[in-house]
Amino acid sequence: MTILHFFGAILPDSLASKEKGITYRFTPSPKRRSILTIDGFQHTHSLTPRYVLTVDLILGLAVIVFAGILAQWLAWRLRIPSILLLLIFGLLIGPILGFVNPDALFGDTLFSLVSLSVGIILFEGGLGLRFKDLPGIKRVVRNLISIGALITWAISTAAAYFILGLDMQLSLILGAILIVSGPTVILPLLRDIRPVGHVGSILRWEGILIDPIGATLALLVFGMVLQTNVRAATSEAMMNLLQIAIIGAALGWAGAWMLAYLLKRYLIPDHLQNAFTLMAVIVVFAASNVLAPESGLLATTIMGMVLANQNAISIKHIIEFKEDLGVLLTSSIFVLLSARLQIGDILGLGWQSLVFLAILIFIARPLSVWFSTLGSTLKSSEKVFLAWMAPRGIVAASVASIFAIELDHVGYPNADVLVSLTFFVIIGTVVIYGLTAGPLARRLGLAEMNPQGLLLVGAHKGARMLAKVLQDAGFKVVMVDTNPRNCNLAEDDGLRAYCGNILYEDFIEEMDLGGVGRLLALTSNDEINTLACLHMADIFGRANVFQLPPRSTNGTGQESVPEHLVGRLLFGHEMTYRSLNDRLEGGWRLRTIAVTDPGVEELFSESHKDAVIPLFVIRNNDRLVVITASDTYIPQMGDRVIALTAPNFPIENH
Repeated sequence: MTILHFFGAILPDSLASKEKGITYRFTPSPKRRSILTIDGFQHTHSLTPRYVLTVDLILGLAVIVFAGILAQWLAWRLRIPSILLLLIFGLLIGPILGFVNPDALFGDTLFSLVSLSVGIILFEGGLGLRFKDLPGIKRVVRNLISIGALITWAISTAAAYFILGLDMQLSLILGAILIVSGPTVILPLLRDIRPVGHVGSILRWEGILIDPIGATLALLVFGMVLQTNVRAATSEAMMNLLQIAIIGAALGWAGAWMLAYLLKRYLIPDHLQNAFTLMAVIVVFAASNVLAPESGLLATTIMGMVLANQNAISIKHIIEFKEDLGVLLTSSIFVLLSARLQIGDILGLGWQSLVFLAILIFIARPLSVWFSTLGSTLKSSEKVFLAWMAPRGIVAASVASIFAIELDHVGYPNADVLVSLTFFVIIGTVVIYGLTAGPLARRLGLAEMNPQGLLLVGAHKGARMLAKVLQDAGFKVVMVDTNPRNCNLAEDDGLRAYCGNILYEDFIEEMDLGGVGRLLALTSNDEINTLACLHMADIFGRANVFQLPPRSTNGTGQESVPEHLVGRLLFGHEMTYRSLNDRLEGGWRLRTIAVTDPGVEELFSESHKDAVIPLFVIRNNDRLVVITASDTYIPQMGDRVIALTAPNFPIENH
């Protein structure tokens, strides 16, 4: 059946009053007349084609996906939280322009579609959690998802009841929904801010784990609201909670290990591994929900965590796939849910909604963090930053929309207010935290305006030697390589190294880049170096991404990669990967030379250019200058120069 939306069509008065929310069956007839079947009655009326916009399921899905990915791309270009543009695009294609009516498109399947998508999104989040990050933060994370969650629930429930005037049942449900955080918002913010210390890992763990916990709590409260016997409802809720915890955890663990077992024994061909993984996630989600209703979210989260922390197989290819799938699902589902909104409902919330938002930001979150961090070793600045980071995102929107649909089906009054208030909180928290988190982190000393640390892509011998000298000079150095052996050797040298692909978004989010402001691509592959610079330019800025000069393709010196695509070229046009390593293998040494008198300045004159190659300059004891192929180093008194010197060159390290 084709769904029609009529904008300004001239309909009989009796029909015009029913226009909103009605599904029209359209049957073309001769002489530009149309037969409309409405509520079982046929009406014939002349309709001008320009007033009729046809949207069927396929076109509707295409519009949703297009709007979601376009919003993500624009957010990347404009460097703003993507969830804001997803919300705007959803409003545009939904209530404003009328391109999509989600309820008409999906009908009763909307609940199942959103629930399954959230389960897959949480599986993606679970894959990003590493147990190795827990030492030192385990207690704080545990408290935030337990004590902190209960405090948030209590305060938001009280505020909804006394400030917004909701009945106690809806207040309890809304409070439970707003426990959940927004990992799809927090993780991009952390990537841009790059805070030092433990706060990044704490927020990542809390943001992912709190989602299934909050959704489960909201479900239990929802079930209690529909019960008339409070004592029986409480007992049933506790039994449901126990079932969800046991069955969800058991099936999630079993699903992860079964998948790992099959992959380890090569029982799944390479071209089916990603599809098989997705199938396994859906089966675990569905089976868990059958055995214990709504335990699927916990099951998929546990499945992702277990899979991420086993050592039997590499899941790099699965991480790549789930990253792409996660972006698609997050974008599409948020646009879909936003398209269900009515702008008037949000604008009509009144001043009380602003007070409610202020209570969440200035009272609920700080109190939950204060109680959760009692007795911890976190600094005051870290506690303040944690207290100022609690945006809501896709899971809150999904859970609110699902519950609103179910409450509406049972005839509960004012059910739609859940969706309006939840989206209002999402908008408010994303805007406030998105605009202020970065400046606050810098003000607290958790992030730097001009960080001097370096991210080195490549952990081969030459890169490790360079990293060691820079680290000994007092600068933070982080290395990344796809070769586990290189990473292990770097760690043996006392260097921080990550094993993975720099081109993967989720891998970047896992790294501690606090205090890191520049990238040096030092691999033997010119194309990888170029892609790394292009990929990381959005994080560090084009001025702060460097790579070794690409090797020439012919005797003319023409570069193998177009100049406008490469990062800033390091050290000198002749200092390619092979040239650098040949020098190091041939006995050249990395030395730190202090410019203390005019005699030392002579070392960097034209006459010594073949024996002394300056690489970095340390000025004012804390500012690192990277020398590029387009620079000519002019010594200044007080400089410390990290240089590559020829064998037996007659100077001493300083």
